[in-house]
Amino acid sequence: MKRVFFVALLFAAADGKAQSFQKTTAGISATIGTNKVELQFYTPSIVHVLKSPIDRPFTKKSLCVIAAPQKVALVIVQKEDVVHLKSGKINVSINLKSGEVLYATNKGEQLLQEQPNGVTFTPFDDAGSNTFKVSQSFTLDKDEAIYGLGQQQRGKLSLRNAKINMVQGNTDDYVPFLVSTKGYGLFWDNYSPTVFEDKPESTSFKSDVGDCIDYYFMLGGNIDGSIARMRELTGQVPLFPLWTFGYWQSKERYKSQNELVGVVKRYRDLGVPLDGIIQDWQYWGNNYLWNAMDFLNPEFSNPKKMVDDIHNQNAHLIISIWNSFGPQTKQFREMQPKGMLLNFGTWPQSGLETWPPNREYPSGVQPYDPYNPEARDIYWKHLQKGLFSLGIDGWWMDSSEPDHLDFKPADFNLKTYLGSFRKVRNAFPLMAVGGVSDHQRAASSDKRIFILTRSAFAGQQRYGANTWSGDVNSSWQSLRNQIPAGLNFSMSAIPYWNTDIGGFFASAYNRGWSEGAKNPSFQELYVRWLQFGAFTPMMRSHGTDIPREIYNFGKKGEPIFDAIAKTINLRYSLLPYIYATAWAVTNGQSTFMRALVMDFKDKKVEDMNNEYLFGKSILVAPVVQAQYTSEAILKSDAETGWDKKDGNTDSKGSSVNFTAAKSTKVYLPGGTAWYDFWTNEKINGGQEIDKATTIDQIPLYIRSGSIIPFGPQVQYATEKKWDDLEIRIYPGANGNFVLYEDENDNYNYEKGLFSTIEFSWEDSKKRLTINDRNGDFPGLLQKRTFNIAVVGNGSNNIDNKAVTAGRLVSYIGKKLVVKM
Repeated sequence: MKRVFFVALLFAAADGKAQSFQKTTAGISATIGTNKVELQFYTPSIVHVLKSPIDRPFTKKSLCVIAAPQKVALVIVQKEDVVHLKSGKINVSINLKSGEVLYATNKGEQLLQEQPNGVTFTPFDDAGSNTFKVSQSFTLDKDEAIYGLGQQQRGKLSLRNAKINMVQGNTDDYVPFLVSTKGYGLFWDNYSPTVFEDKPESTSFKSDVGDCIDYYFMLGGNIDGSIARMRELTGQVPLFPLWTFGYWQSKERYKSQNELVGVVKRYRDLGVPLDGIIQDWQYWGNNYLWNAMDFLNPEFSNPKKMVDDIHNQNAHLIISIWNSFGPQTKQFREMQPKGMLLNFGTWPQSGLETWPPNREYPSGVQPYDPYNPEARDIYWKHLQKGLFSLGIDGWWMDSSEPDHLDFKPADFNLKTYLGSFRKVRNAFPLMAVGGVSDHQRAASSDKRIFILTRSAFAGQQRYGANTWSGDVNSSWQSLRNQIPAGLNFSMSAIPYWNTDIGGFFASAYNRGWSEGAKNPSFQELYVRWLQFGAFTPMMRSHGTDIPREIYNFGKKGEPIFDAIAKTINLRYSLLPYIYATAWAVTNGQSTFMRALVMDFKDKKVEDMNNEYLFGKSILVAPVVQAQYTSEAILKSDAETGWDKKDGNTDSKGSSVNFTAAKSTKVYLPGGTAWYDFWTNEKINGGQEIDKATTIDQIPLYIRSGSIIPFGPQVQYATEKKWDDLEIRIYPGANGNFVLYEDENDNYNYEKGLFSTIEFSWEDSKKRLTINDRNGDFPGLLQKRTFNIAVVGNGSNNIDNKAVTAGRLVSYIGKKLVVKM
């Protein structure tokens, strides 16, 4: 493509000042009024926009963007007051009088437009630094829907008509990236507190601190494509170990190593699958030793034996670490003289362990400055020596937003390595998580990084972290809120997300009960939350007030126990499908939890907040209304830790009949047929149906044309080889599926040590092709059996048993064509 530039052209603006633009290596630079505007093409589909006052030159290195601009062939043409830049993918126009920028497809279809004079720079003294408050407004089409901006507990999916104050919090994780149903994404590259507001007349970002306006426009063609462009800019997603996709048990907190190890043994004795156990806080001792990264609590007297005992039971351990330190820790004493601590109120507020906190004995705990590279080095030095050297498998980075208690506006004036805390406040989790991830990867590639963390920011997907939704309350409304929270977070280009199954604060369910786990109201809520959690990237049970281990809910043969066990076993049977989806995320920039709007052009799903796809084949419709008990409305106060109750917790006890059949409504998107996972009934899409439910089942539907592998019954993810998989075909459309396998841990897959097998279904010919295996790795199955079954013909799938009489085929890595 011929590149054409018009250089240093001058125009008379409305204010009479001369305007000009000049070519740059990646686009143009223009002077418009008192501002300088730069348009930089990173790729043919990604444009970087920088704006700043002419008299305030600046330099900025993005904390999020790690890509460098590519060489892009541009055609640049001027027509009157407008300069047009064409990359072959995007047409960008800038008005040299008003400064507005307009984005369109290469066919001229308008995508997004800045508002004329929609930029503001308001002078601001940021803790002694002369800078600005900045804002930029855009005009959106009235009919387009937008999503993302991280995780919000709003209970809504669409961001239209929303005003969101974006400051990281315990249960709100903000990522200033949004996607549109028109096929574009917008990333506002600012780290200070920011207000996003969508009104009928404008959509805007307004940030507390900015030396410049800095954003990226990207064209993906659809939501998947926009997410892919964002990851091209800010980093790709590494592959998580297979064991992270099993079941995880946790609580606040196991108080001894014997208790911790005993939980794993109990699961093994019961025959209920388990892959991970989590140790929460205070294994380090008292609050003055907060986050010492050492086992100073006498109840954890032999930590190496504890780790070995867990590993010997074929389970994995992750452990709580924080981003703050008590005054008696080695880290505190090393960092404080170097100015590496941030002196504002955080958790815990008291040095005593009694509840409520006794503020007469302040803990003195302070967050550290993760923006400082030397501070990150010190953090890892102690983590490696105290915990990593023991063979612990991963990290639970709690309070990574971090907790900011007793907030005072002056706290934002505190100095960090990169300026005021205000300037970089929202990027705290990115820097904290990135510090651990980068150091561990540099230290060893034997074990894939796995970090469970409470907060996130743009680019964090590159660090091997799975974000959970914080200390949410145990209530039906809270459960309902988690679905759109997880979907918007996923559409923020970060695919790994999970939630405390059962909710965190649950004390209200103890009232009137000696054990809250025997309260039918909590039992019903917990089972429905668990069933939702089985279809998230990490299935993890956790909370305070009520222990969540399966044996607390009853025993085998009782409906609640059996429902929990059935759901966990279902998760394990889907591990081949889940691991293949993880590979599609890493290799194909896909997304686990998919809002229905990502896959269906159906106006009814644009704001649907109670259903989604898990991978590209399984529609999940969690039961989010109480069916067996009265629905209590519970509100938690996360800062004081106690629950307020409106309404009555159910107290019927054994009178609740959990074996009764119930029903719920499910919408099946149009454009495809669907199969009821439990009955295999085929139903046309584009309609709402009444679905019969029981306590041990939630509505699950499989998209026509899907091919889903089912794994063996196991006690942990790697117990058995996948040498006898069942391959279920859901006919009615052509389809394909790629089975992915590797060594299940380590980074050898980055060196090409993995294999894939593609399955292709031709519906009209009723023919399945199992293609040649691609790739190799140590331990690869050279010979295996596939049990191929076509779903339908009135067959059913009760308790996930074989659906029809399948056809057994032997596979040695060479192409097979199977006529069904």
